[in-house]
Amino acid sequence: GMGGAMDLVAGVQRVVVIMDHTNKAGETKLLKECSLPLTGKGCVDRVITTLGVFDVVEDGLKLVELADGVTLEEIAEKTEAKYTVADGLAA
Repeated sequence: GMGGAMDLVAGVQRVVVIMDHTNKAGETKLLKECSLPLTGKGCVDRVITTLGVFDVVEDGLKLVELADGVTLEEIAEKTEAKYTVADGLAA
């Protein structure tokens, strides 16, 4: 949920977000652009979802790990945000 997170991201060395990859309707939560007020712009280092692990890099996200049973095709179908796939990562 929103609110109160500024205290959590201020002055820390690493921020990891753990979240569902999609909402209850199956729509992606990894968007091209945030539609909600930002708590701390540019402070997230890693995003761990129910489908995989993404590192935040200069030009977007980098998929570095898939959850068990998840394919690259499923990630592509359920991710709106720009991302690349780490070398050697295969479904």
